[in-house]
Amino acid sequence: MTGDSENPNTDVQYHLEVGPDDVASTVLLPGNPDRLEKIVAHWDNHEIEAHHREYRTATGSYEGTPISVTSTGIGSPSAAIAVEELARVGCETFIRVGSCGAIQPEMAVGDLVITTGAVRQEGTSDEYVREDYPATADHEVVSALIAAADRLGYDYHTGITMSADSFYAGQGRPGFDGFEAAGSAELVDQLKAANVKNIEMEASAILTLANIYGLRAGAVCTVYANRETGEFRTEGESRAAETATLATHLLAKMDAIKREAGADRWHAGLSLED
Repeated sequence: MTGDSENPNTDVQYHLEVGPDDVASTVLLPGNPDRLEKIVAHWDNHEIEAHHREYRTATGSYEGTPISVTSTGIGSPSAAIAVEELARVGCETFIRVGSCGAIQPEMAVGDLVITTGAVRQEGTSDEYVREDYPATADHEVVSALIAAADRLGYDYHTGITMSADSFYAGQGRPGFDGFEAAGSAELVDQLKAANVKNIEMEASAILTLANIYGLRAGAVCTVYANRETGEFRTEGESRAAETATLATHLLAKMDAIKREAGADRWHAGLSLED
């Protein structure tokens, strides 16, 4: 029994330093804290609510829809802390906004990848649930992200993401002094053969926790590198941010349509057209 010693704050969260009045129900989750400014540039207004460690949080609105952003830092352990603490203050929808490496040859640098599910190669989600539990994106979030990317005219791909715990060995890259982890030479080819689209470091933990807690989650990443073609450019960084922002607004419209129709879930038979 831990008692109350492990929860020193009843409202304001220990790591994020946010409370229920600081965040909207939908939160965008970039890894890099510096990406926050690039995300809020697409909004109509915002205020910085907190900044503690790698976690920076801002809340504002877009087209009348409340929206928040919290940076998570690199990797699934810190991303899981963000989801845990944001859920505790009432957040219900999470959209990872990041960058990734593509592993299919037709995917160009600057394209978007909208995750439908993820390979759980990170270890954080293993501490929550058995390893064969699937990391799946919420279909409403996926639909909103696809609709947003299409409306914005951005090239995008949908499919399975692999989330790793390390940038080097866990993604099939050589470590210091040419070190190669066991199986790393075959990793990318095996994932490519299985039609996995991209590699990053947070999506599968975010999706897994959201499913466990009955929340909505998805992910959209900009391709910075194509491991098949050897291209690497930090191009199109704002596309994922703009897409996730518009998707948040579309999700709010979906929720309104559901309420009006008396439906529990949005589906293709319920229009999103204005």
